[in-house]
Amino acid sequence: MTHTISRGKGSRSIRTAVAIGAATLGLVVLSACEKPTPRATVTVGSDSVSTEATCYTEGKKLSQDKVLSCVKKKTDTSITVGEGDMLRIGVDPEIAETGWVVFLGERPVVSEPIGKTYRSFSSDGLFAQTDGTSADTVQLSVVGYDGSRYSDGVWRINLDREED
Repeated sequence: MTHTISRGKGSRSIRTAVAIGAATLGLVVLSACEKPTPRATVTVGSDSVSTEATCYTEGKKLSQDKVLSCVKKKTDTSITVGEGDMLRIGVDPEIAETGWVVFLGERPVVSEPIGKTYRSFSSDGLFAQTDGTSADTVQLSVVGYDGSRYSDGVWRINLDREED
């Protein structure tokens, strides 16, 4: 015995149910998506790594305690840096509009905010420690800063010293 679906009310209600189900699924998928945070990128030679913010506030103020807490967080994002290499840091335009500074560990590298999307630094001295030794890894942080307050977020990348 075979059944056929008639083209009457039965098939119309099936199509309607399928359409409603697809629309509902689409809304669920869209609501699960978050807008990605702006990115920071570090380039050494031809190698680049990019990361989203460890902490992000979408332009809201970050307290100094929160910045230090975010700077101390660990990251899996890393790049190898050799002696004499040029370290290039790039940020999304929306970070540059507000301004940003660079930290190595917990100490700022620049005192004035950078208002451009790109800045280069020599790798010389990056791994030097205050006690006269040198580290194998240094944690670099890009922090949103407008000159008077921290805002936006903190982006973290490990710099691994190239083995001799």
